[in-house]
Amino acid sequence: MPYNLKVSQEVKIYEKLIREADIDVHVAPYALWTAAIFSVLTRLKESKKQGMDLLKKMKLYDGEDVEGFKQKDVAELQAEAEGEGMSGIDPRYVINRISSALITKDTKCINALDILRALKDGLDQHPSITREDREKYFNLLALARQEYDEVAKKEVQRAFVYSYEESARTLFENYLDNVEAFCNGVKVKDPISGEELEPDEKLMRSIEEQIGVAESAKKAFREEILIRLSTYARKGKRFEYSSHERLREAIEKKLFSDLKDVVKITTSSKTPDPEQLKRLNAVVDRLVSSHGYCPVCANELLKYTGSLLNR
Repeated sequence: MPYNLKVSQEVKIYEKLIREADIDVHVAPYALWTAAIFSVLTRLKESKKQGMDLLKKMKLYDGEDVEGFKQKDVAELQAEAEGEGMSGIDPRYVINRISSALITKDTKCINALDILRALKDGLDQHPSITREDREKYFNLLALARQEYDEVAKKEVQRAFVYSYEESARTLFENYLDNVEAFCNGVKVKDPISGEELEPDEKLMRSIEEQIGVAESAKKAFREEILIRLSTYARKGKRFEYSSHERLREAIEKKLFSDLKDVVKITTSSKTPDPEQLKRLNAVVDRLVSSHGYCPVCANELLKYTGSLLNR
């Protein structure tokens, strides 16, 4: 039987094996997901399709569309990869390495970096892995870490933005006012001076560009937002910035971009001042209460993200 080739399913396999092994440890969010990325990558075969790499293939197999490809391409990718999934890393190897890592750790929490280190150490010690495969697997571990780095930054981004919820709402309302004026061909009234102004194109594009909305697609995107706004209004519901997934992501990315220097200073400061400490504690509380972290892995995430932002 071939190994599983879907990251989401691989995570479920790990969760089941951990329950069966009765491992008494808090596993940080995305730790098993990162390990699953590595495992699945070791089982995939390179595609001959132009523009297709292993990460794209992995995401497609897991039901995610990627640039230049859709789900309809999966069957063709599978057909060209005869015997795919018959080799690679075994799920039990990952669980054994997690268990090994726990022996050397005093804490009752393990994160993605702990697991990646444990997997790498295990490859060094594995007698049946060839030198060629070992080098290949080291490169795939690096790819898995890159994917985790992006998620880590996004996790902290969202927790920080929550601390600036009012700023996010203000930015959202401002964007909506300008989109409404743009779509209806009218001007925006300045709330302070009362002056009528042209819709703020610079503001709208600074938000839309965060999620890759091209210049040629901006009108369609804005109209889509306005339609969603009208639908909510007809149903007597309030249209929040979180009501539209892509717009929520754009607002958060824009706000995080504006806050980037604050985040860098706050997360990387060895001796935070009272205001920075207050901000850090609010972010940790948010990560613990709403994102599945414990105080240990939440603080480790902040330290790690701070190092990423300062590279």
